[in-house]
Amino acid sequence: MKFKIPIVDKYMFSQVLTATIVCLFLIVIVWIAPEILVKIIRQIFMQHIGLKQAGLNLFYELPKVFNMVLPISILIGCVYTFDSLSKNSELIVIRSCGISFTRLMYPAILLGVVFMFACYFIGDKLVPYVSVVTRENADYNKHFVYIVKDDDDRLEQGIIISNYTPGEIKNLVVVNFSKDNYEDIVKFDSIITAPYALKKENEWILPEAKKYQIDDSGIYTEIVNVKDYKLLNKESSDEVYELMKNATRRDRSFTGSQLRKYISLLKKHNYTDKCNYYLMKLYQRFLHPITCILFAIIGCLSGYSPPRSQRMIGFLVAAALLFAYYITLPFFDMIAEKSVLNPLVTALIPFVCFIGVIFATKKIKDL
Repeated sequence: MKFKIPIVDKYMFSQVLTATIVCLFLIVIVWIAPEILVKIIRQIFMQHIGLKQAGLNLFYELPKVFNMVLPISILIGCVYTFDSLSKNSELIVIRSCGISFTRLMYPAILLGVVFMFACYFIGDKLVPYVSVVTRENADYNKHFVYIVKDDDDRLEQGIIISNYTPGEIKNLVVVNFSKDNYEDIVKFDSIITAPYALKKENEWILPEAKKYQIDDSGIYTEIVNVKDYKLLNKESSDEVYELMKNATRRDRSFTGSQLRKYISLLKKHNYTDKCNYYLMKLYQRFLHPITCILFAIIGCLSGYSPPRSQRMIGFLVAAALLFAYYITLPFFDMIAEKSVLNPLVTALIPFVCFIGVIFATKKIKDL
């Protein structure tokens, strides 16, 4: 038996798809115009890049924009479609044929599922790729600090790197703490300075190190040139190097698998705040695409209105929802980072609210 798609499903899907695509391109244009175009024009005149490179840079910005606007476009597209169908009394005619409102939402939900997978692919694969290609994290004035502690959780060594790139480690200061134990005073045993370091397989080597020996009063007593000063050990050498490389890397430049590995490394070395922050971003990486489905449902419910009712309420609800969602994301990031709430619980809060909005709207409108 040949499967046949009902005419009403084809009609509803085409209406929602058309409205969503139009909204998508309009939002992308509006999003690009004030910020990204100014950035590209500045690169043309200040960095003297050619028009071809400027076009490529603009193209590379698109995945970042699409990752943000896909949920927005399907929400507005569904609101517009169901508002228009309500205005033209088409929903009344369709429902009078025995088709429930929930059944009418199926095509919109299907489009939401398609957008969900597209949003995840863009956010987890394309955005990290273009971030690497455009050298988004290429900052040559980076600063990194790593603290080594002994088995009793006492300070043993501090490593300060004031300049590094993926291939070079420059301007190091190594502080060796005294083994004397004081409650409120930290004493130095010696300070090592070096213009650069070489990463070897099992350790870091400082070929041109200079050692300042510190006495109990905090004054250096002698300065000694040290050749090939050894730093770190086999276990920590690679891990500290990875921590250093990723210290100023933005979360969107990681793929999901890279982000999980980095989080486990942060957790192992007790970078609690940073671990919580990136854990929050990992959860958002999976949860953000689900908004495409939730926004599709909310858009359908908000767009529906009985005869002789106000037509702009659905758009106002959609605008308020979008504003509340995107404006509170940094707030939730901060809550998770500072361990006020568990990152998973914090990441789920907006989505619990969206589900609450769906049930509340469905009940209010008696659908």
